[in-house]
Formats: sequence, C-alpha cells, structure tokens
Amino acid sequence: MRHGITLFASDRGITPAEAAKAAEESGFDTFYVPEHTHIPVKREAAHPGTGGAELPDDRYLRTLDPWVGLGTAAAVTSRIRLATAVALPVESDPITLAKSIATLDHLSGGRVAIGAGFGWNTDELADHGIPGKRRRTALREYVEAMRALWTQETASYEGEFVRFGPSWAYPKPVQQHLPLLIGAGAGPKTFAWIAAHADGWMTTPGEQDVAGNADRLRKAWQEAGRSGEPDIRVLAAAKPDPEMLSAWEAAGVSEAIWGVPDRSAAEVVAAIGRHAQRLGIG
Repeated sequence: MRHGITLFASDRGITPAEAAKAAEESGFDTFYVPEHTHIPVKREAAHPGTGGAELPDDRYLRTLDPWVGLGTAAAVTSRIRLATAVALPVESDPITLAKSIATLDHLSGGRVAIGAGFGWNTDELADHGIPGKRRRTALREYVEAMRALWTQETASYEGEFVRFGPSWAYPKPVQQHLPLLIGAGAGPKTFAWIAAHADGWMTTPGEQDVAGNADRLRKAWQEAGRSGEPDIRVLAAAKPDPEMLSAWEAAGVSEAIWGVPDRSAAEVVAAIGRHAQRLGIG
C-alpha cells in the first residue's frame, strides 16, 4: 500500500512546492491539494462535516489554485505523483482545464492523477452555472470532453454543458490515460458513477466502513463490465495505526493519504517526517 500527503494549500504557511519536496524526500508516493474557487458568503448548502452552513475553518476561503500549486511542486520534484483531493472540474472552462492538466502532465513527465468531486457546495457551483441537481451529469460531460481533447488528434464534443466543434489541442498528456478518482461519500449512486466513468474512489475523511464499501464498489465495477480492480484511496483522519493499516491493505486500498496543516514550513516538514517515521517509509 502506498502513502500520500495532502496539504490544504492556502495563502499562508508552507507552499505546495516546499511541502511536495519534503514529502518526496520522506518517501511519500503522491502529493495532493484541494480546490475551491470561492465561497459564497450566503449559502444554503450544508457542509458535510458540520451539517450546516458553518465551515470547519477558514481554509476553504483561502485555497490556492490547485493546478498552479501543483505546477510549482512539479518544478522542485522528480518522482512524487501530483494529484488533487479534490478538484472541482465543473468550476472551470473544460477546454482550458484540459490544457492546464495536459500541460502539467507534459512538464512533470507523466505524474498527474485527478481526484475530483461532484461538489458539496452547490451555491459555489451555481455561480459557475452548474445546477446542483445536474452536477453529476456536468462532471461526466467535462470528463468525456477533456478525455477527447487529451487523446484525439481532432476532438469535438456535444453535450448539455460542454460543446465544441472539431479542434486541435496540444500538448497531449504523457500518460495515455490520466487516472481519475472520485472523492465522495460512499453510496450506490456514487459507486455506479465511478464504475461507469472513473478509475477509482477516494474516501471522505473518517470513512468508517472502508472494507464493506470497497466490496460494494467492486460489485458495481463488475456489474458495469469493468476489468481489473478499482483504485481505492483512503483519506486518513487519525494517526497511523498498524491494525488500521493492515485492515485497509486487506480491503484492497492502494494508497493512504495523510493530511498536514497550512502552518509554517518548519512545522509541516517536521510533521511529514513524523508521518514517514510512523509508517516506516523513506
């Protein structure tokens, strides 16, 4: 089982480049950052953690652009994979987003993975012209359109949310297939979407039934006629514990993701080192 580091990258504390460099040097496999373009002051959407309009903290207001942040990380690393936990693709123009992601994969030597969410903050989505009840359809179209731009010499797409005529778009990603994981709460609807359109599942923090839900996802995967196994990654909400790690590995988890705060570089580098020591990596 691999291990990753996620930084809730903001405009304070350690930079993504510093954190990614420390994570690579400590033996971690993937570096993740999140995305929110903005947070509407007045909201009806409930945060999945608080259950209401209250946010857990103000980092949601201060997130850096994930693709710019990962670009800086790519420049100071050579091995660690670069990913999002999670990005919100439907809050960007799909043609320019496809260009940004392909460029990052090209310049990093094929190290990009996409963790994407449907978006809990439906007020935020609405400001981007995405109705909350149509967000899954919109994400499917964005994914299909971007994959067309990444893989086809002359690409076009016609959908409800994305439309463009025959077009050329370069660079193409180094990877023939950019991995896409969906970060969302477990459930039949989510697992059916993943089985139809994605490569795997990223849990929400504190997921209590990793093994049971991994089995449910595999069942949906098989029913959709997919070969192989879904990629399952766990966002950890506790310190590493040997029994917990063994259970995740037995459940087929490919990567455990450990969070660090947006504090000073010295504090975060030390925290990454402690995580590596507990995990016996590096």
